[in-house]
Amino acid sequence: MGRIRTDCVERLLRICFEMMGHFIGSHPWWFLIIPLILSASLGNGFFLLEDRMSNDIEEQFTPVDGQAKLERKYIQETFPGNDSMFSRLRLSTDGNYATLIATSDKNILTVESLQDILDLDFKVRNMVLQFNNQSFQYVDVCAEVMGSCTSNYILDIIEYSANNIDTINLTFPWYYSNFRSIPLYLSLGSVKLYEDSSVVESAKAIQLHYYLDEGNKTKTDLWLESFINLVSNISTSIQVSYSTSMSMQWEFKKSPASVIYSFSITYAITITFSIVSCWRLDNVRTKVWVASCGVLSTGLAVLSGFGVLLLLDQPFVMTVASCPFMILGIGLDDMFIMISCWQRTRVLDSVPARLADTYKDAAVSISITSLTNALAILLGCCSPFGSVRSFCLYAGISICFCYLYSITFLGACMALNGQREAENKHWFTCAKIPEDLPSRNSKVLSICCVGGSYNRMTEKEGTDPMSYMFERFYGPMLTHKLMKACVFVIYAGYLAVGIYGCFILKEGLDIRNLALDDSYIIDYYNNQRQHFSEYSCNVMVAVKQPFPYWDEDEQRPLLSCISNFESLNFVNGTLAWFLSFLQYANASNLDISSQEAFQIYLRHFLELKSMFKQDINFTVDNKIQASRFFIQTLNKVPTKDMMIGLRKTAEECPVELLVYHPAFIYFDQYTVIMDNTIQTILVAVIVMLVVSLILIPNPLCSLWVAFAICSVIVGVTGFMALWGVNLDSISMINLLMCIGFSVDFSAHISYSFVSSSQSDVNKKSMNALAHLGYPILQGALSTILGVAVLSMSGSYIFRTFFKIVFLVITFGLLHGLVFIPVFLTLFGSCGKWC
Repeated sequence: MGRIRTDCVERLLRICFEMMGHFIGSHPWWFLIIPLILSASLGNGFFLLEDRMSNDIEEQFTPVDGQAKLERKYIQETFPGNDSMFSRLRLSTDGNYATLIATSDKNILTVESLQDILDLDFKVRNMVLQFNNQSFQYVDVCAEVMGSCTSNYILDIIEYSANNIDTINLTFPWYYSNFRSIPLYLSLGSVKLYEDSSVVESAKAIQLHYYLDEGNKTKTDLWLESFINLVSNISTSIQVSYSTSMSMQWEFKKSPASVIYSFSITYAITITFSIVSCWRLDNVRTKVWVASCGVLSTGLAVLSGFGVLLLLDQPFVMTVASCPFMILGIGLDDMFIMISCWQRTRVLDSVPARLADTYKDAAVSISITSLTNALAILLGCCSPFGSVRSFCLYAGISICFCYLYSITFLGACMALNGQREAENKHWFTCAKIPEDLPSRNSKVLSICCVGGSYNRMTEKEGTDPMSYMFERFYGPMLTHKLMKACVFVIYAGYLAVGIYGCFILKEGLDIRNLALDDSYIIDYYNNQRQHFSEYSCNVMVAVKQPFPYWDEDEQRPLLSCISNFESLNFVNGTLAWFLSFLQYANASNLDISSQEAFQIYLRHFLELKSMFKQDINFTVDNKIQASRFFIQTLNKVPTKDMMIGLRKTAEECPVELLVYHPAFIYFDQYTVIMDNTIQTILVAVIVMLVVSLILIPNPLCSLWVAFAICSVIVGVTGFMALWGVNLDSISMINLLMCIGFSVDFSAHISYSFVSSSQSDVNKKSMNALAHLGYPILQGALSTILGVAVLSMSGSYIFRTFFKIVFLVITFGLLHGLVFIPVFLTLFGSCGKWC
């Protein structure tokens, strides 16, 4: 059977890029100026940046089509709120509020502590603010219940007098007074009860809420800001932490500003590293200007990519701010590859010929990595998370511009630098200098004023020390049989730890992580978790169908469903209008077995318990179309299990039910993040394999590239779990990026391996390492240096970006320079025929 040629596409590309390199080398100024003009034009989009900012937490960090959003829409349409009868329990959103937690190391229920709390409450309620030239206070913007502002239970109980605490026996979790049941667990935290009693002995925390009307947002936001300023500057004997319904949103918007200074530091570090790593003692052959232009090229790519999307009205999410760091690493990796290929061309050839040879060797390798990087990232645009979509779109387009500028702008810079080298001019003064000086001249003068030497035998530039080390020492050592065995042992250990980490990986984005570490709301969330973590959400359950509540036989399925809910180990109790109505009817000896009687007595009952009116949706003819009840949950299981357990119980009920809580909007991420990440990664790996099969002229080596991708992903996922990083929309972005970076290292080595003219597999591997080992190492180090500054960021988002990029680059480098070169030698000769 004849063998199939597999290098058709690759061979055609090499020819095309060779012609392109020759053309750019002949007309470098065009390819230098046009990218500058293009990026300057597209960069005008940055003037629209402020208008394009889209940092709404719900919009960007929750599933776009999450089930809870559909449930919320139903609740809002079926049970519209009543502004004159505010009920925290019945809110379909988080509401509009300010809150504070007062804590004490001992007992907060003392006269002194309560007096401090009452003084603080008085100051909050009596803040005077100006809006539209009119003064207003809390009473003018508060949420109302029957004409009065909502109050705090604990302060109502002591009748706003601290001395009354000594005369009252508080009971927990419910306090009963004047035929009212008050949920004291919402106000008291870290409660200690007397033995065998529900009477409170002491508590360490008291929480107060100040709910606001949602009519005039500008006005209430002004009150919330004033609340923050007031509480943050008050000095009391108790510790106070505080937050508002807008605090997380406001604090989240501060995150981009926290890393602005990092851009300048990063670019300074990478420019310095690039120049130092490309520096040569030869004053003609040194690549200082090419290195500087390589960094500039990545800057132009970011300017163009971001600019064009801003001009096209694409939302800019805060997560996109980490994109330039990634583009910098990708662009410098391409630059180091091109410089390495340029140094292997004949010095005596013309500049167009040298650039043609450079493009013939480097451009296909760069094309493979750029294409795979862009595709891997752009696949994330199918994610259900807005933050992931935005990042992937901006990053993918920027990678395309990075590739475009690498083969045009950077190529032009190399051509101009090559013209200087051809004329043997000094890198700094551009004055023509001799290749050598007579021996009588000083060594200092020789170092500063000579250059242009090359290997007379090969007519190529001299090998730099690091490439020499890879060629003479590292390659032969790695391909030794004993070292190969050690590599397999190391890989087995790496894989075992990675797989273990995958099994302990946690899911979900902790909402606290969206704020900066030094934010005031971190203390609030910590206190809430420490003192008020026993009770979880009070979930509403909607009965979506008309139901004969008066018929005892027909009631049984619904009562059975309620029993099923209450049998769950994390459910504490039920509050339902019809259960209260049944108790009322039994206590009053009312016969409600007929529909007519039920409706008549229900109207009387709702006059007494008017809050329950909001739980029933009546038709025009006074029939119950839908209703709802509430179940209190406990923090006994993870929030994901709680939400899924409630939904499953509702689905199993013969009555059509719907469960909802505003927090489910955020909990929905748990139901999609794992499946969506796995699905996206699998599709990306398949796409990478297809691209590799097309562009790398050996199917077996293409499979090794796909293997490297999977291996790096397993390692990164496992080790990020061990490093305390959860699988959320932030880390999902970085895992997609992981695919692209892992391709970079393995594709470069694999492509160089199969392109080698050597017949022995060990020599092929050594040849690949000699040619690309140092450029790959340079690219890896430049990327790590580019993101290193983010390790000190006060933002979880940017620290996570650093952690995962560090793992990706470390493991990608390990595969590219250790595992893949060894694995490629184990399967015989990988020629260009299959």
